[in-house]
Amino acid sequence: MRCAENIVLIGFMGAGKSTVGRRLAQRSGRYFLDADALIESAQGKAIPSIFDEKGEAYFRQLEQQSARWLAECVRGSIVSTGGGMPMVVEKLRDIGTVVYLKISFEKILQRIRPEERKKRPLFNDTAKTRMLFEARERIYEKRAQITVDADRDPDAIVEEILSKIEEKQNA
Repeated sequence: MRCAENIVLIGFMGAGKSTVGRRLAQRSGRYFLDADALIESAQGKAIPSIFDEKGEAYFRQLEQQSARWLAECVRGSIVSTGGGMPMVVEKLRDIGTVVYLKISFEKILQRIRPEERKKRPLFNDTAKTRMLFEARERIYEKRAQITVDADRDPDAIVEEILSKIEEKQNA
């Protein structure tokens, strides 16, 4: 039996990668993997602790390692990347079809409650986070094979992704 190709979800923090990813996995019969959760599991600690103890550069190395593992070992899955993974992993397409969940910064601010922002190390300063968003947006667009509007019902996003994946396969 041949495994389906992976689908790799990219986008900024709060774009809905986990929510959409889980629903996409259920709908498509694939497994859902969260790249950040894989790193936390391998390190035995939460990402904020990794940032505090070893710094962002170390964390980015862990993202590169996990991307290599995903590309080499994982098939038939939905992979939700961390928001920064596309900045350090150029060959995301080696993992699977790359789908960018595009959403405005204003909508992200509405989605992420202040208490949740505290859990995200790069969300400490809203002005800096906006600049980070703007810089990453160009990279997301460059890495993506499919871009979808993520400011709507997750089930509608899932249906659009599946439709575009099918179009891509039939092209």
